[in-house]
Amino acid sequence: MSAEREAAETATVVAVAEAGAGENAPSEPPRAEAPNDPQPNAASSEGAAAASPPPLRCLVLTGFGGYDKVKLQTRPAATPAPGPGQLTLRIRACGLNFADLMARQGVYDRLPPLPFTPGLEGAGVVIAVGEGVSDRRVGDRVMVLIRLGMWQEEVTVPSANTFLMPEAMTFEEAAALLVNYVTAYMVLFDFGNLRPGHSVLVHMAAGGVGMAAGQLCRTVENVTVFGTASASKHELLKENGVTHPIDYHTSDYVDEIKKISPKGVDIVMDPLGGSDTAKGYNLLKPMGKVVTYGMANLVTGPKRNLMALARTWWNQFNVTALQLLQANRAVCGFNLGNLESEVELVRGVVVRLLELYNQGRIKPHIDSVWPFEKVADAMKQMQEKKNVGKVLLVPGPEKEN
Repeated sequence: MSAEREAAETATVVAVAEAGAGENAPSEPPRAEAPNDPQPNAASSEGAAAASPPPLRCLVLTGFGGYDKVKLQTRPAATPAPGPGQLTLRIRACGLNFADLMARQGVYDRLPPLPFTPGLEGAGVVIAVGEGVSDRRVGDRVMVLIRLGMWQEEVTVPSANTFLMPEAMTFEEAAALLVNYVTAYMVLFDFGNLRPGHSVLVHMAAGGVGMAAGQLCRTVENVTVFGTASASKHELLKENGVTHPIDYHTSDYVDEIKKISPKGVDIVMDPLGGSDTAKGYNLLKPMGKVVTYGMANLVTGPKRNLMALARTWWNQFNVTALQLLQANRAVCGFNLGNLESEVELVRGVVVRLLELYNQGRIKPHIDSVWPFEKVADAMKQMQEKKNVGKVLLVPGPEKEN
């Protein structure tokens, strides 16, 4: 959907929200019914029912396990009432991330008690502004980065966790930007210190973070990118900045990299964990860095696999400070969720990313868009690694993928 069409629909959303607030405003106290008063007819009853706003839909994780544990539920609509420093938003698109798959299986850290609404990011329209918020107003199009709770039609969030969308950006692009691009940027530049002439290994190069990393590497001169993905995705990866795609199904990525770069690489982006962290460390050149930012090897199917958990834990990489000193290498860990209190740090990264977007140097690649009703299909698309780029959820009707 174009940004121009979304702007027109934004005006409609705001108008509907304002009308809903009017409908829910306090009215006169009910009058006691007199014996001879006429009874309301069926038509007036139907009109009253039509006047009440429809219930709001949300996705709820009801238990840990397979795809069926995420349920589509509804809650009554009410007049938006954000607290001090908060905004209420009508959500237009939500991001699906690998962390959501891990949360569904119960292997993600710091989860609240069940049931709860998942979702780390999304984009929508401001429909109400809380006290003390001066830099947002009703009708603003914003994207949001929070710990949990974005998979619903209407949500109240801290204003500090929102970012104004550029005029040319669609809601789908906004919902695909924050988690993947902030992660890729901070891993490559803040930890990795990416420079001209460097070489980078990007695992899961066709995923959301992988696609973001390929584009960000193109913003630096003469960077060589090795990317692992299925062979069917290689041509698209080359268009997205990957210099040497590697099919991890048929080749050992360590051997393939050593054929081209015998000394190894400068940066390893490691979302896998387990034995792959050790492989990445041993691929580093002097002054190289492996940055681990996930444990995808824990997830091998729809449900939690105790053998995979045990194997990944047993093979977890360990290194001493003395070994790092002697090897001139570094091992770093990154968890975006644990930076939730570092608002200004993350905001600075988002500002730089939006500059790159406005310059046309990065653009989120959308794999598919799924309605809330098909959340199981969306999760399956990502878990079976069929996606190239971002998988999104929308409260509205299904779109052609």
